[in-house]
Amino acid sequence: MIRVLVVDDDFMVAKVHSGYVSRTPGFEVVGVAHTGADALRLVRELRPDLVLLDIYLPDLDGLGVLRELRSGPDDVDVIVITAATDVDTVRSAMRGGVLHYLIKPFEYAALRDQLAHFAALDRRLDQLASAGQADVDQVFGARPTTFTRLPKGLSAPTAALVERVLRERPEGISATECAEATELARVSARRYLEHFVAIGKAEVRLRYGGTGRPERQYVWLA
Repeated sequence: MIRVLVVDDDFMVAKVHSGYVSRTPGFEVVGVAHTGADALRLVRELRPDLVLLDIYLPDLDGLGVLRELRSGPDDVDVIVITAATDVDTVRSAMRGGVLHYLIKPFEYAALRDQLAHFAALDRRLDQLASAGQADVDQVFGARPTTFTRLPKGLSAPTAALVERVLRERPEGISATECAEATELARVSARRYLEHFVAIGKAEVRLRYGGTGRPERQYVWLA
């Protein structure tokens, strides 16, 4: 489970955001803070993996909290959740190394997508012994567009078709299932699927059946 600390000065908003986190598979709320001082204390005590950080706090504001976190030994990722829309605040948050900046109000889906992206990156980095350029691009957000630098023999229209099928199957799809849905040969479908994995747009998970080798499932990440 990915452990999350929710920081917001408004008790009801913090409760709503905590509910959003709890609804997201693989995540749990380990603490809630309503001031900057409490946020720093709970990071030290609870050691969360991720902090959802408001900017407007009654004592030390969110940017101050972020500076304290980055200057200390605490190893934690941060997503800013705030009503602050001024460019200076956005720029300061970016320079402080936040993963994303969500502007209130927003629907659950907006936070869910960011949490899912965070979880996917976390899994990907855990599986790597070293990072290639596609891995680094994905972590830092400079993701190449889907159809740039297609390998020889792959076409953009077919890549778009395979991408659409992947997006429609959030639970994942095998090369055989993709071939059936796109009317491609299985070997061709797998080439496109493996290309999306190589550029960081998809990942492979293993699906275990009753007997035999596990089947490769391709899951869209973007």
